[in-house]
Formats: sequence, C-alpha cells, structure tokens
Amino acid sequence: MKKIIALILGGGQGKRLYPLTMYRCKPAVPIGGKYRLIDIPVSNCLRSGIKDIYVLTQFNSESLNNHINNTYRFDFFSRAFVRILAAEQTLTNNNWFQGTSDSVKKNLFHLDLDGTEEILILAGDHLYDMDYMDLVHFHRKNKADFTVSVIPAPESETRDLGVLKLNKDSRITGFKEKPETLSSLKGYEFKLGKSSSGRLLPRKTYLASMGVYVFNVKALNKALEGDAVDFGREVIPSSINKLKGYGYIFDDYWRDIGTIRSFYDANIDMASYKPHFSFLYGGTVFTRPRFLPPARMLNCKLGHSLVTEGCVINDAEIEGSIVGLRGIIGKGCKINRSVLMGADYYEKDDIKESVRIGIGDGTVIDRAIIDKNARIGKHVTIKNINNLKNHDGENYFIRDGIVIVTKGAVIADGTKI
Repeated sequence: MKKIIALILGGGQGKRLYPLTMYRCKPAVPIGGKYRLIDIPVSNCLRSGIKDIYVLTQFNSESLNNHINNTYRFDFFSRAFVRILAAEQTLTNNNWFQGTSDSVKKNLFHLDLDGTEEILILAGDHLYDMDYMDLVHFHRKNKADFTVSVIPAPESETRDLGVLKLNKDSRITGFKEKPETLSSLKGYEFKLGKSSSGRLLPRKTYLASMGVYVFNVKALNKALEGDAVDFGREVIPSSINKLKGYGYIFDDYWRDIGTIRSFYDANIDMASYKPHFSFLYGGTVFTRPRFLPPARMLNCKLGHSLVTEGCVINDAEIEGSIVGLRGIIGKGCKINRSVLMGADYYEKDDIKESVRIGIGDGTVIDRAIIDKNARIGKHVTIKNINNLKNHDGENYFIRDGIVIVTKGAVIADGTKI
C-alpha cells in the first residue's frame, strides 16, 4: 500500500480576508462559532484515514501554530500526526515562500521520501466535506501522474477560479487560471451533461479547480523543476503536456473562504434552516476540546442561529446569527444576521475597563462580523447606517457593505456605525 502524505498550505498573507487576518493567517480564522478553517482539511484527512499531515505556515502563524499544537494530539501508540512546517532560512535558501508550489518545493526534504509516496496537496481555507480516498482511488485507477479535484461551476464564478478542460476520459487537456474574459474559455464548457454522481448539469457549466491535488512523488519533483512558484498559475498548466494529469469531479458543496463576503455568507448559511455545510449532519469536524459550561440563555428570542458553549445571553433577540465561544450579550440587544466570534477568556467582575468584553445592553447589530475579545458598549448601533461599500474606520472596517469590528477593539457607549 502506497503511503499518502498530506500537505496543507497555510502560509498565505490573506489580504482579501483582512481585517480578520490582521493578527492571524487565513487557516486560523474562526468559523462556525467554535472551529478554525484549518480544522476542515485536517478533519477530512483524519476521516479519510490519512494520518501523515503537515501544515505549511508563514505569515501571522502564531495563532495557527498554537491551535494545531493544542488540538491534534495523538497517543504514543498511534502513527498519526499533524506537524507544522514553518518557513525557514537554510544554507541553501534564505528566502520566504514565494507561492504555493514554492512552499511545497522547499519542504519536500523534510518528508524523508523514498519515491513511492503519493502527496495530497490541500488549501487551508476552504469549506467542504470530502473523502480524499475517493480521489486517490480515481488517481490510481487512471495511473495518473497527478490528479486535480474539480467542481462544476457556473459561468458567473469562473473569473475567480482556475478552469480545466477535460476530454471524455477525464484527461486534462487545458487549464486557465482566473480567466479575465469568457471568450478565452471557448471550448472549456463541460459537455458531458452529467456529474460523477449522475446529476444533470446546466449547459453552461465549467469545471473549476478546488485547489486539491494528488501527485506521485516523482511526478511532483518533475513538476516543480524550474522557477515556478504557484500551482494554479504555473505548475498545473505547464504539467499538462509533460505529465499525465486527470480531473476528478467532486459533486458536493465546496466554498473558497477567501474574501470577507464569502466568509460572511458561509457563516450565515450555517445558521439557516437547510445549510449547505453543516457541522451537525456532515462528517465529524475535529477542533480544540474546551471545558466550558453550557450556554446560558435567559428570556431570549432566538431564530435560525448557532449558539456555542460558554455563552451568556440575557433578554436578547437573535436572528440568523452565530454566537461564538464565551459570547456575552446584554439585556435588550438585537442581533440580526451577524457573526459574533466570542472571546478567548472571561473577565472578572472587578475589572477597571469602562467597556467590558462582549455586547453591552441595548445594542443593535445588523449584518456585521464582531471579532474575538471585542468590547461593544451599551446602546451601540452597528448596521452600516451610511450604506458604505468599503471604509476604514478607527477600530472597524467595512468590506462589501459588511461591518467588521476588529479583534480586541473597543466601541464606546452610544456609538453609531
């Protein structure tokens, strides 16, 4: 049996997800009230029986490193591990990672490979539930050098993704990374009409890369020859002719959490009646175990919301929202379609700060993201009153019309945003 090694790419700067990435990298961003984005690919690996997992880190990595070290601990008799591979200077290279493929290339020598392994390469900021062994079996069945997992995508989403062209045998014959015009995708339409599960697809369907790859080690070494630094822009397109590449069609929910809008929409969807991705009905997602009391709610009105452990909510109305760990919400608050990330700790009653961690009495929050440890005063209004698309405030930001209060920010009593 071939050994499968998973490499999760977690080193990107995450500019499009700023200010949530002000103090952390993308894979460390909290999601769903109690998880981190990195928990998704790691959990997919563990459920798939893949137990050799490396996470490649670089920018703002302390929070991610801390989460990995405190979460994925295995006993002495298990061969499973989740190990950090941080960017480093060596005698042969003193540069930081220049891109996704560059980070893999610079870390292969750490893996102690014998040349027979299969390398599963994953992004650390995607939301989906997948058994990677289905992909691996497809890869082996076709005797491929590399396989790209693809997902059917409508015409409107192609400009943000890498689009593949497959022949009738699922062999990759073309690749366009984030095409600027639809005319450049002529001939790339998926014409077979059905997905791998047999579901009929719209006529104008394209196949987009999920950023999930399987490489045979020897093929990966060949693909990484030269100065290419990015898988999507360079390595995959250049490998189509010199290696045997196939496209595996994944027919389920998948989302790239790369922007504030996509992050917000994915979280709010989790609180809906029939979410596309559910921590309740999908595969188990592992995260850091915490020994917190049950949420305490007094005289509250809640609708289509997720409330996590350790929360204290008093006489509040919450609709279509997520309340993260240790979330404190005062009397008379009205929270609508918002993501409250909660706090890392509880405050003592004798603190001297004028504004406590949590949401003060009488505050209204609508379509916003409140990062961890934020201090929101009493009778505050956060609902993008001026309908701004993008704006940088003193301790808040607006992106795509969504207000983001930054980690640890203080919003004084009576403030209106």
